[in-house]
Amino acid sequence: MFEISPAEWTAILLSLRVAVVATLVATPFGIALAWLLARREFWGKSILDALVHLPLVLPPVVTGYLLLLTLGRRGLVGAWLADNLGIVFAFRWTGAALACGVMSFPLLVRPIRLSIEAIDRRLEQASSTLGAAPWQVFATVTLPLALPGVLAGMVLGFAKAIGEFGATITFVSNIPGETQTISSAIYSLIQTPDGDNAAGRLVVVSTVIAMGALIASEWFARRATKRLHGN
Repeated sequence: MFEISPAEWTAILLSLRVAVVATLVATPFGIALAWLLARREFWGKSILDALVHLPLVLPPVVTGYLLLLTLGRRGLVGAWLADNLGIVFAFRWTGAALACGVMSFPLLVRPIRLSIEAIDRRLEQASSTLGAAPWQVFATVTLPLALPGVLAGMVLGFAKAIGEFGATITFVSNIPGETQTISSAIYSLIQTPDGDNAAGRLVVVSTVIAMGALIASEWFARRATKRLHGN
């Protein structure tokens, strides 16, 4: 019988919270960075682009370990944050959100950058000629036209965050009720006697969430495209 236990619900709801927070926090940075890479030429651009995409090619465990070294309780930055601001990421759900945000960031940036690169620069130049400030050009021309890419990037980032495992478990461990997401719960269950049924239920749930996110991405992108073209 497909009956989800309270512990499984906890992992599901925590995964959703982590993914939503990771996506919402990463999106403004993703938009800014995508615009910078699409519209500006500067020394080190290729290096910055490579750094953005580095989480895609590094083993997730390596990314998690780097986060632990940097933002862990005794990390280079983490120790200062903990001692001076009382902010702790390691072994907290906020740390899971941070790890998910880092891992999903390349998938969020890429569609936004492609959308901005596809915008006719003459539209932005016309707005600037009419007296709009650079921030007004971005807010009234660039961002609305790039909206399909923004939505696609957000949903892809959300889907990646839902399924993130390696960096998360390395950085914040696998603590039930605090850092145990769907992926880490499945990992624990498949190593537990008689845990196959529960693991199977979580696999189904994660698949449904991922499929729903991808379908939503396509739907929102089409709606935005139709609205922008006046259809």
